[in-house]
Amino acid sequence: MRLSFYKYQGTGNDFVIIDNRLQTFPKNDAKLVAKLCNRKFGIGADGLILLENDSSSDFKMVYYNLDGNTSTMCGNGGRCLVAFANFLGIIEGKTSFNAIDGLHHATIDNGIVSLQMVDVLEVKTKPNSAFLDTGSPHHVQLVENLKDFKVQKEGAKLRYGLYGKKGSNINFVEQLDDSKFSVRTYERGVEDETLSCGTGVTAVAIAMHKVGKTNSEKVTIEAVGGKLEVTFNSNGNYSNVFLIGPAEQVFKGEIEC
Repeated sequence: MRLSFYKYQGTGNDFVIIDNRLQTFPKNDAKLVAKLCNRKFGIGADGLILLENDSSSDFKMVYYNLDGNTSTMCGNGGRCLVAFANFLGIIEGKTSFNAIDGLHHATIDNGIVSLQMVDVLEVKTKPNSAFLDTGSPHHVQLVENLKDFKVQKEGAKLRYGLYGKKGSNINFVEQLDDSKFSVRTYERGVEDETLSCGTGVTAVAIAMHKVGKTNSEKVTIEAVGGKLEVTFNSNGNYSNVFLIGPAEQVFKGEIEC
């Protein structure tokens, strides 16, 4: 089978994206997905996304981790898929689409995608950490000297040791100023550090507000792959949550599989 694909990235979080509106992709072939995402033997990506038709919105997002398994919501992947839909002419500037965690609204302007995330109704806090679900589960932990922190080693310990087989994404955070934080993320499914994680960035912004490290409802997050902004309304719960940042097409091609 000759497969046409597009490669997109959002602050260094990269994805193979396929237009599957004609339902030609073998969706249950986890080995194929893993091969396409493999950086040595395939295209190379943190995950694979299918764009599909949807009866109640502009399109549907189907997301796979690089291990070949379907997964929970991916924020940067969602932003990249909005850019792809805009490129295809399915949308013009604004959209609503369905993902595994429900309906999302988004806009795109000059390559900047603003994606509405799910409301967050609960944030579990401990003295130096928090746990919350922003479409995917996230552990958020404050650390010092983040630049030299052993993210892969310590992330794996928490991902498996604290959260078991199901696991959680693990975010290590350092505060830069009143409304700016730096983050490095260990992603389950990737089982390594990624340059950026959209649901993780969202979780960090909300967690830092919840524990009183910032009073701002507009937070800047510096991931390894670039800067993102998170805005929200807080009144006990967190609503009207938006993840904002660039998404761009890197290249397109065909591959025999």
